[in-house]
Amino acid sequence: MYPESLTAPMKADLTSAGFQDLSTAQDVEVALAQKGVTLLVVNSVCGCAAGAARPSVKLAVSQAAKRPDHLVTVFAGVDKEATAKAREYMLPFPPSSPSIALFKDGEVLHVVERHHIEGRSAQAIAQHLVSVFEEVCA
Repeated sequence: MYPESLTAPMKADLTSAGFQDLSTAQDVEVALAQKGVTLLVVNSVCGCAAGAARPSVKLAVSQAAKRPDHLVTVFAGVDKEATAKAREYMLPFPPSSPSIALFKDGEVLHVVERHHIEGRSAQAIAQHLVSVFEEVCA
């Protein structure tokens, strides 16, 4: 478990951009049961979360003409119960931190895994996400 003093600013990076922080398994179940498109970010303390994952989702949401209906996040290594539940919904994709997933009516449609995030710019990932939003968002 990471100390809150370390992770609070990393959580705030997404919550200040409109993402709902999910800290329990029940929070995840409720969030993913919502109708519509949900963007879920599995946040992390690693450098690729700070340099690419968090900036890319914020950029994609701000630039996209079509956006997910719901923005949510769990924090790997902090909100263990919530992260484990989110990963159940993300099957058959393996656990990955950070990662970005799109759900429609609770069904996983698309996942950007850590190996798709590492070494890529936030702009490149955001462009990819915007194109996915165009396909699945109303």
